[in-house]
Amino acid sequence: MSIRVRSKCLFPALLLAGAPWLSACGGGGATAEAAVTPVEETPVEEVPPVEEPPPVVDSPLDTQLAGLAAQAGAAPMAAPVAQDPDLVALGQALFFDRVLSGNRDISCYTCHDVDFGTGDGLSVSIGTGGFGKGADRVVDRGRLIARNAPSLLRIAGQPTMFWDSRVLRRPDGTLGTPSAVLNGPTPTAATIASRLGSALAAQALFPLLSHDEMRGQPGENELADAPTDLEAWARVMRRLVGTDDGAEPGIAGYRQLFALAFPEVVRWSDYDVGHVAQAIAAFEVAAFDTRGAPFDAFLAGTRAAMTDAEKRGGVLFFGRAGCAACHRGPALTDGQHHAIGVPQVGPGHDFALEDTGRAFVTGDPADVYRFRTPGLRNVALTGPWMHDGAYTTLGAAIRHYRNPRQSLFAYDARQLAPALRTLVDTDPLRQDARARAIDARVRGGVRLDDAEVADLEAFLGSLTDAAAVDLSAAEPETVPSGLPIDDA
Repeated sequence: MSIRVRSKCLFPALLLAGAPWLSACGGGGATAEAAVTPVEETPVEEVPPVEEPPPVVDSPLDTQLAGLAAQAGAAPMAAPVAQDPDLVALGQALFFDRVLSGNRDISCYTCHDVDFGTGDGLSVSIGTGGFGKGADRVVDRGRLIARNAPSLLRIAGQPTMFWDSRVLRRPDGTLGTPSAVLNGPTPTAATIASRLGSALAAQALFPLLSHDEMRGQPGENELADAPTDLEAWARVMRRLVGTDDGAEPGIAGYRQLFALAFPEVVRWSDYDVGHVAQAIAAFEVAAFDTRGAPFDAFLAGTRAAMTDAEKRGGVLFFGRAGCAACHRGPALTDGQHHAIGVPQVGPGHDFALEDTGRAFVTGDPADVYRFRTPGLRNVALTGPWMHDGAYTTLGAAIRHYRNPRQSLFAYDARQLAPALRTLVDTDPLRQDARARAIDARVRGGVRLDDAEVADLEAFLGSLTDAAAVDLSAAEPETVPSGLPIDDA
């Protein structure tokens, strides 16, 4: 190893060798010696030791909320599995494209609007034939849907769908849906069922079959006239990708997107509606499984992420108010069905002005007026609230629990849009049945003053993800059919 020496003189050695050597370094005898001045050492200032900041100590309020939340199993939700970008791109196009509807006038996005927390801002939705966007949508030639449009935010992994859980994936992996061809261990439509890896994917198939939601009325279009569920879905596919013989050309943009998302499929006739459902679910997970709620930050140890009002509300929620009896776990839902005496608003599901909820699916009298407990992530963004949007402010929904029976009988319809105010059921026999069905856990009500209601509302606001506030990036500029995304 060689050591490289700079051309400067090595002063100690040269001084020992005598003055002539100094001239070789540009020195000048005694004059050069005089030029060498001793270097004074710079005094080193003592640096005071850095004091460690005092450890952050939880306040009594922090300790109380953290303990109660832990008892209820509240925790940050697990992040979903990453989705294939090509599958997401196809799902995005399908989600926003009206071509999936019989009359080509409504899409998934119409009732799950990114500007309304993936709801529509309406108490009950307006299906095919309606006109307008979000809360400004009007019935026009359409029909009111029986229930409120559920939010799609943080929906990944939920085992059941719809307010009555009529679509579910059982623990053994089999499906339960309104279409028998998909259900059980040996479904008739086994190929389609095999692609429905989640309840979320299966859910996407059923608005396509609803005459009021997307399909249209018999006589209006070929989807509405299809004799079976399977034929209706097959006709959707012929619209999208066409046929191998060219008799139906499909849409070029969709042919390209399907080919990229499912490169293993060789023929156009080998695509089925299961591919559609799989793609839509992938998009919903990728676009709507948001993150960044103050409550999650609190649970992770950043206590300052929540205000004192939010914390007080959380203590009430998980404590005396008893909300966590049904709203527990990471998603703040027990996944079960309960009757809580919500007033009946809208056209009715079973028949005019009547909706028996889960009982309509199971036929079990014990399920009458029971509806699925919704998860509360981002709940402040997803009003109106309850299965029929009976409450148009979050505060009103909370106050319902002060005395559910009284709220049922003394419901103030003035909070509703004018067109709905005459669609509130007041039949005494049905009202009495709704009151008798109220779950014992809420039947007696809970004592809450106005300040406590405000604190509970503040806590629910702390469940809002920063990323969920603006979802506009999820909306494409165009869709492959060329149809408008919004009404003009």
